[in-house]
Amino acid sequence: MAKLIYAAITSLDGYVADTDGNFDWAAPDEEVHRFVNELERPVGTYLYGRRMYEVMAYWERPPTDQRPVSEDFARIWQAADKIVYSRTLRAVTTAKTRIEPDFDPEAVRQLKAAAERDLSVGGPGLAAEALAAGLVDEVHLFLTPILVGGGTRALPENLRVELELLDERRFAGGVVHLHYRTLGAS
Repeated sequence: MAKLIYAAITSLDGYVADTDGNFDWAAPDEEVHRFVNELERPVGTYLYGRRMYEVMAYWERPPTDQRPVSEDFARIWQAADKIVYSRTLRAVTTAKTRIEPDFDPEAVRQLKAAAERDLSVGGPGLAAEALAAGLVDEVHLFLTPILVGGGTRALPENLRVELELLDERRFAGGVVHLHYRTLGAS
Protein backbone atom coordinates (compact mmCIF):
# COMPACT_ATOMS: atom_id res chain seq x y z
CA MET A 1 0.00 0.00 0.00
CA ALA A 2 1.22 3.48 -0.83
CA LYS A 3 1.84 6.05 1.91
CA LEU A 4 0.05 9.38 2.22
CA ILE A 5 2.60 12.04 3.14
CA TYR A 6 2.11 15.57 4.42
CA ALA A 7 5.12 17.86 3.98
CA ALA A 8 5.20 21.54 4.86
CA ILE A 9 7.73 24.33 5.08
CA THR A 10 6.83 26.26 8.22
CA SER A 11 8.02 29.14 10.32
CA LEU A 12 9.49 28.16 13.67
CA ASP A 13 6.18 29.18 15.26
CA GLY A 14 4.27 26.77 13.02
CA TYR A 15 2.82 28.81 10.15
CA VAL A 16 2.97 28.12 6.39
CA ALA A 17 1.95 31.71 5.60
CA ASP A 18 1.90 34.91 7.66
CA THR A 19 -1.17 36.98 8.50
CA ASP A 20 -1.01 38.67 5.07
CA GLY A 21 -0.83 35.31 3.28
CA ASN A 22 2.85 35.77 2.42
CA PHE A 23 5.22 32.83 2.38
CA ASP A 24 8.20 34.34 0.57
CA TRP A 25 10.29 33.57 3.66
CA ALA A 26 9.69 29.85 3.00
CA ALA A 27 11.50 29.68 -0.37
CA PRO A 28 14.02 26.86 0.03
CA ASP A 29 17.70 27.40 -0.66
CA GLU A 30 19.48 25.05 -3.05
CA GLU A 31 20.38 22.47 -0.37
CA VAL A 32 16.85 22.24 1.02
CA HIS A 33 15.34 22.23 -2.47
CA ARG A 34 17.51 19.24 -3.50
CA PHE A 35 16.36 17.42 -0.37
CA VAL A 36 12.70 18.25 -1.11
CA ASN A 37 13.14 16.97 -4.66
CA GLU A 38 14.33 13.60 -3.37
CA LEU A 39 11.42 13.51 -0.92
CA GLU A 40 8.93 14.28 -3.72
CA ARG A 41 10.44 12.01 -6.39
CA PRO A 42 8.50 8.86 -5.26
CA VAL A 43 5.15 10.72 -5.21
CA GLY A 44 2.74 9.59 -7.92
CA THR A 45 -0.29 11.67 -6.91
CA TYR A 46 -0.72 15.05 -5.24
CA LEU A 47 -3.92 15.84 -3.34
CA TYR A 48 -4.65 19.57 -3.16
CA GLY A 49 -7.28 22.02 -2.10
CA ARG A 50 -7.99 24.83 -4.56
CA ARG A 51 -5.63 27.42 -3.04
CA MET A 52 -2.64 25.08 -2.83
CA TYR A 53 -3.32 23.86 -6.35
CA GLU A 54 -3.33 27.43 -7.64
CA VAL A 55 0.04 28.05 -5.96
CA MET A 56 1.57 24.81 -7.24
CA ALA A 57 0.26 25.23 -10.81
CA TYR A 58 3.23 27.58 -11.27
CA TRP A 59 5.34 24.43 -11.79
CA GLU A 60 3.39 23.43 -14.91
CA ARG A 61 5.10 26.16 -16.96
CA PRO A 62 7.84 27.77 -14.87
CA PRO A 63 10.16 30.36 -16.41
CA THR A 64 12.95 28.83 -18.46
CA ASP A 65 15.74 30.58 -16.54
CA GLN A 66 15.33 28.42 -13.43
CA ARG A 67 18.15 26.87 -11.41
CA PRO A 68 18.69 23.17 -12.25
CA VAL A 69 17.21 22.15 -8.87
CA SER A 70 14.02 24.06 -9.74
CA GLU A 71 13.88 22.54 -13.21
CA ASP A 72 14.18 19.10 -11.59
CA PHE A 73 11.29 19.87 -9.23
CA ALA A 74 9.15 21.05 -12.15
CA ARG A 75 9.73 17.73 -13.95
CA ILE A 76 8.87 15.77 -10.77
CA TRP A 77 5.68 17.78 -10.27
CA GLN A 78 4.59 17.60 -13.90
CA ALA A 79 5.00 13.80 -13.99
CA ALA A 80 2.61 13.22 -11.08
CA ASP A 81 -1.17 13.03 -11.13
CA LYS A 82 -3.05 15.76 -9.26
CA ILE A 83 -6.45 15.68 -7.59
CA VAL A 84 -7.93 19.04 -6.61
CA TYR A 85 -10.73 19.09 -4.05
CA SER A 86 -12.88 22.12 -4.75
CA ARG A 87 -16.50 23.12 -5.17
CA THR A 88 -15.59 26.42 -6.81
CA LEU A 89 -12.86 25.51 -9.31
CA ARG A 90 -14.48 24.77 -12.67
CA ALA A 91 -11.43 23.96 -14.79
CA VAL A 92 -7.79 23.04 -14.28
CA THR A 93 -4.81 24.60 -16.01
CA THR A 94 -2.41 21.68 -15.63
CA ALA A 95 -2.02 18.27 -17.21
CA LYS A 96 -2.74 15.04 -15.34
CA THR A 97 -5.21 16.87 -13.08
CA ARG A 98 -8.81 16.23 -12.12
CA ILE A 99 -11.28 18.00 -9.83
CA GLU A 100 -13.29 16.29 -7.08
CA PRO A 101 -15.97 18.34 -5.33
CA ASP A 102 -15.46 16.78 -1.90
CA PHE A 103 -12.66 15.18 0.08
CA ASP A 104 -13.88 11.62 0.65
CA PRO A 105 -11.69 9.75 3.18
CA GLU A 106 -12.90 6.34 1.97
CA ALA A 107 -12.05 7.18 -1.64
CA VAL A 108 -8.57 8.26 -0.53
CA ARG A 109 -8.15 4.99 1.41
CA GLN A 110 -9.00 3.10 -1.77
CA LEU A 111 -6.63 5.28 -3.77
CA LYS A 112 -3.81 4.52 -1.30
CA ALA A 113 -4.56 0.79 -1.45
CA ALA A 114 -4.45 0.73 -5.25
CA ALA A 115 -1.54 3.13 -5.80
CA GLU A 116 1.88 1.90 -6.83
CA ARG A 117 3.52 5.17 -5.80
CA ASP A 118 3.12 7.35 -2.71
CA LEU A 119 0.58 10.16 -2.41
CA SER A 120 1.16 13.63 -1.00
CA VAL A 121 -1.44 15.87 0.59
CA GLY A 122 -0.68 19.55 0.08
CA GLY A 123 -1.97 22.46 2.08
CA PRO A 124 -2.80 22.64 5.76
CA GLY A 125 -6.59 22.61 5.37
CA LEU A 126 -6.73 19.42 3.36
CA ALA A 127 -3.95 17.90 5.46
CA ALA A 128 -6.03 18.59 8.58
CA GLU A 129 -8.93 16.61 7.09
CA ALA A 130 -6.61 13.75 6.11
CA LEU A 131 -4.94 13.72 9.54
CA ALA A 132 -8.32 13.72 11.31
CA ALA A 133 -9.44 10.79 9.13
CA GLY A 134 -6.30 8.83 10.04
CA LEU A 135 -5.09 8.76 6.44
CA VAL A 136 -1.68 10.44 6.80
CA ASP A 137 1.20 7.99 7.27
CA GLU A 138 4.11 10.42 7.48
CA VAL A 139 4.65 14.08 8.28
CA HIS A 140 7.67 16.06 7.10
CA LEU A 141 8.15 19.52 8.59
CA PHE A 142 10.81 21.93 7.41
CA LEU A 143 11.21 24.46 10.22
CA THR A 144 12.47 27.78 8.87
CA PRO A 145 14.39 30.10 11.21
CA ILE A 146 11.80 32.86 11.32
CA LEU A 147 8.89 33.79 13.58
CA VAL A 148 5.91 35.27 11.72
CA GLY A 149 3.58 35.69 14.68
CA GLY A 150 0.40 34.35 13.10
CA GLY A 151 -1.24 33.32 9.88
CA THR A 152 -2.09 29.92 8.42
CA ARG A 153 -1.10 27.10 10.75
CA ALA A 154 0.78 24.13 9.29
CA LEU A 155 -0.94 21.70 11.67
CA PRO A 156 -4.54 21.64 12.87
CA GLU A 157 -5.68 22.76 16.28
CA ASN A 158 -7.74 20.46 18.49
CA LEU A 159 -6.40 17.26 16.94
CA ARG A 160 -4.17 14.86 18.79
CA VAL A 161 -2.06 12.47 16.72
CA GLU A 162 0.72 10.40 18.23
CA LEU A 163 3.94 10.62 16.21
CA GLU A 164 7.21 8.73 16.09
CA LEU A 165 10.32 10.66 15.06
CA LEU A 166 12.01 8.78 12.21
CA ASP A 167 14.69 11.25 11.17
CA GLU A 168 15.95 14.78 11.58
CA ARG A 169 18.37 16.92 9.62
CA ARG A 170 19.83 20.37 10.01
CA PHE A 171 20.67 22.34 6.87
CA ALA A 172 23.44 24.93 6.58
CA GLY A 173 20.94 27.80 6.21
CA GLY A 174 19.31 27.00 9.56
CA VAL A 175 16.31 25.00 8.30
CA VAL A 176 15.59 21.84 10.30
CA HIS A 177 13.76 18.87 8.77
CA LEU A 178 11.71 16.60 11.05
CA HIS A 179 10.32 13.34 9.67
CA TYR A 180 7.56 11.57 11.63
CA ARG A 181 5.43 8.49 11.25
CA THR A 182 1.87 8.81 12.49
CA LEU A 183 0.76 6.33 15.12
CA GLY A 184 -2.91 7.28 15.16
CA ALA A 185 -5.33 10.08 15.86
CA SER A 186 -7.35 10.34 19.03
